[in-house]
Order: sequence, then C-alpha cells, then structure tokens
Amino acid sequence: MQHDAYRAMWERLDLDLPAHDGLLQVLGKFYGDIYMSQQGRLQGMEYLDFVLSEVHGLRIQELQDAKAQGRKVIGTFCVFVPEEITLAAGAIHVGLCSGAEAGTELAEQLVPRNTCALIKSFIGFKLAKLCPFTQSCDLVVGETTCDGKKKAYEAFAEHVPMLVLEVPQQKRACDRELWKAEVLRYKAEVEALTGQTITAQSLAAAIRTVNARRRVLQRLGALRAASPAPISGRDALLINQVSFYDDPERFTGAISTLCDQMEARVAAGEGVAPADTPRLLLSGCPMAVPNWKLPYVVESAGAVIVGEESCIGTRNTRDLVDESGTTVEEMIDAIVDRYLRIDCACFTPNSERMDNVVDLARAQKADGVLQYTLLFCQPYGHESMKLARRLEAEGIPNLAIETDYSMEDVEQLKTRVEAFVEMLRSRRG
Repeated sequence: MQHDAYRAMWERLDLDLPAHDGLLQVLGKFYGDIYMSQQGRLQGMEYLDFVLSEVHGLRIQELQDAKAQGRKVIGTFCVFVPEEITLAAGAIHVGLCSGAEAGTELAEQLVPRNTCALIKSFIGFKLAKLCPFTQSCDLVVGETTCDGKKKAYEAFAEHVPMLVLEVPQQKRACDRELWKAEVLRYKAEVEALTGQTITAQSLAAAIRTVNARRRVLQRLGALRAASPAPISGRDALLINQVSFYDDPERFTGAISTLCDQMEARVAAGEGVAPADTPRLLLSGCPMAVPNWKLPYVVESAGAVIVGEESCIGTRNTRDLVDESGTTVEEMIDAIVDRYLRIDCACFTPNSERMDNVVDLARAQKADGVLQYTLLFCQPYGHESMKLARRLEAEGIPNLAIETDYSMEDVEQLKTRVEAFVEMLRSRRG
C-alpha cells in the first residue's frame, strides 16, 4: 500500500496517523509471515493479497468516492443484518468486526475487562481512531445476538450513528413476526437514510447479487471436500473475510476465477498438502480480520483446515434467499425466512446447529473438529459442551479451544493442537 497516496484521506477521516502507520506495519509483517510464506498457493490468491494490501487504502477511497456521489455507507457487526436491503437502497454494506487487539484500555472504559475480544476490538479500533471503515460509515447497525454486544452498543452509540436490530432468541411463529417487523424497520431506516424507496426491481437485483456471492462461496466450500485439499484453510478463511469488505460483484467474479483454478487442481489430483494430511473443520466463533492465529497454528502443526462452521464461513453462505418473489412483500418474506435459518448460538434450543456441524464434517471428510470459542463468549462456550457430546456420539474427534486475540498462549495452543493432530494421524494409520 502506498501510504503517502492515502495520507490526506486518512487525515480527513480523523485517524490517529502515527498509530495507524504502526498498525499497518505490524499487519503487513503478520500477513507476510502467515500468508506469503505458504507453498503452492493458487494464482487467484493474488487478488486477495491485493485487496488486503489496499483494505485501508483503495477500498476506503472507493467508499469516499461513492459518498461524494451521494451514496451512503452502512457498517455492520453481524450476518443477521440483511445486505439485500442495504444494496436495494443504493447504499454500500461493509463489515466492521475487528480481529486484533487495539485500543484495549480505551475500550475497557466502556465495557468490562472480561468482555470478549471481538467486542473490545471494534470499540477499541473506533476510540483509538484506527479504523477508516467505521469512520466512513453513515450508519452502524448492531444486533442483539449476545448480551455482551447488546450492552456494548449502549455505550458505543455515543460515538457512532447507531441502529440496533432485535434478533429473536427462538424460532416460533411469534418470533418470525418479531423478526419481520425488525427487517421492515431496517428497510424504513435505510430508505430514510438514502432517500431512496426500495422497489421490487431494486430488491430483486440486490437479492441476485448477494445470492451470487453466496453461490461462489458454496462452490469454494464444495471444492474443499476434495482430497488432497486444493486450498489451505488460511487462504479460504481470508476469502470469506474479504467478502465482508469488497465490492460484491467484483469479489464474485474474482472468486469464480479462483474456483476454476481449484477445479483444475482437483482434476489433476493436486493439492496444498499430501492426501494423508489430517483434515480439520473449524467450528464456533467468527474470525474477523486479522484473526489468523489459530489457523496458522493448526496448519503449521501438519493439518489442513477444510471448512469453517462460523459466521465467517458456512453460517453466512449456506442458505440463499428465494428468488421467486415478484413483489416487495414476497421478497421481504423470503429475506425474513432466509435469515431466520441462521443457526447462531443465540438461539435456544439450537439443535439444528449440532446437525449442521456433523453434516459439514461428513461432507468435508474431516478427521476431526476444532471448536473455537473466544474467551467470555457465553453462547458458544455453552454450545461447545453440548456439541462435544454430539460429536463424540457420532464418533468424530474434537478439541475445544478457548482463546483471545493475544499471542501469549500461542505455545500452549501449539502443544494442544499438535497432540490432537498426531492423534488424528494415528487414527488414520
């Protein structure tokens, strides 16, 4: 990234320039060590490398250019916020969750110390003036998927223009009605913000755009079931992470080309690791950029990650919005139904997630499941225990990892993961 070319833009966005320079320097080295050191990467990953190198540069410039033309930027923290509605009103939809320690002391002035790292990170990035995406937003949309976020948004709303959507905790008929009311409320808020009325034509086009991105990511996931694995888990995670930032149509085209390369690799019987490499499924909390610690540890231990059951993974891409609707009302109902199929740990009961993890492990031919939970994440911490029992009953080995964004526990994680991988290797033998 050419820092000097964007310095005036970052200054207009009121970033802390010295601290931001330091962040980019560390992030660049971290990315190089974890990603550029890989052997046998697909040529199509050059696009993702470019996007990451310009994530605070060219992509932010694109947002500023769009704003200069009158378009609005909406930032979100969760896959429950319907992107189709954002796009149908002519706005731009970007993810804001952060995956690194930043501004922790400032964040802990708003939330308790024993708050999960993801929450402290997105607050810290804002208060420390390190995130140009948050600074670019005309509206930030939260949701009530956990008590930590719900209470944090109360304090965060003092610093950003904020809307919070109520996500139901069950999936009865009355819960669907509540969720539909929230989707309609979001539609009204976005229309008021943009000054554009969502039409059947614009909503249908937006549904097709977002579904196309989901389909290409579904295709990517299906190709990862091949043995040997045609792409590393690190690269696949990066693709899913970038999908929250990049222009959706450009992203879909780039990943379609990459999937073509993967198909050629599968047809040739080639992969990023030998066919007898232990295969792992990651399951649990989302991993936002640049949270690459655990995948790096796993693949450095001699395993390959072949799927992610998380919000930055199949939970975000598994289901499509029905495209058969012809009226706004029909399309809103299709959106409501699609998003209510998300199996977030906020729901109770949530047996469908247990089924989905088992099905995905089987589909990806995983030798084991690595459960990833952020420290102080109560929903996924509780479900980790329930899921472990289900996986054991299915004869699928699993290991539960609880960690945060710091690097202090890397050696401990390495020891536990290496032992788990060796056990899987022995079972294969």
